[in-house]
Amino acid sequence: MGPLFTDRSEAGALLAERLLHLGLGHPGHGRRDPVVLALPRGGVPVAVPVVRRVGGTLDVLVARKIGYPPSPELGVGAICEGGEPVLDQAMLNRLGLTPESVAEVVEAERRELERRVRVYRADRRLPSLTGREVVVIDDGLATGGTARAALRAVSGAKPGRLTLAVPVAAPETVRALRAEADEVVVLATPGDFRSVGQWYGSFDQLSDEDVVELLGRDGPG
Repeated sequence: MGPLFTDRSEAGALLAERLLHLGLGHPGHGRRDPVVLALPRGGVPVAVPVVRRVGGTLDVLVARKIGYPPSPELGVGAICEGGEPVLDQAMLNRLGLTPESVAEVVEAERRELERRVRVYRADRRLPSLTGREVVVIDDGLATGGTARAALRAVSGAKPGRLTLAVPVAAPETVRALRAEADEVVVLATPGDFRSVGQWYGSFDQLSDEDVVELLGRDGPG
């Protein structure tokens, strides 16, 4: 099967239509003026067309994967601003690790998280999420580690309703994350899912400058 989306912007436009169909942004459904939190970097160009179509407030929610020290691409957990590290205990057990084994990685990722928050948001704080309709958006879900950390951090702020929305995801990840949000919205869950990027015709890596430009263009906060 080939790509499902030309790029993240097209995926975001399609996701916006699905969210509208489900009532987000419709005055009659009581789900107006959502806070749309994009997971940078890849979630930002997906979230921009969502906010253009649905309305609401666009901002970023910075989360970082906690990697296995010998092979950082292998995630053993994640950390999100405003939340505590969320470790995959089953993965740690398989690798013979303890939380103490990855403590240095956690601290390094916490520093990088704080750096990105400063770059993307400067001194501005996240909007209040208490009692609000909150939608967390990424460009896709493989293992879902960073999304899980993000959802738990947002849950701690007591939103009125919490939705996770992505264009594409591994089926087993969607099943695992349904317990973390009031609603999980996914356009496609291919059975032969190997990576998020395989479902995009263009899946360029974004820089911090790209994220700041996208946020500035659409007036976050």
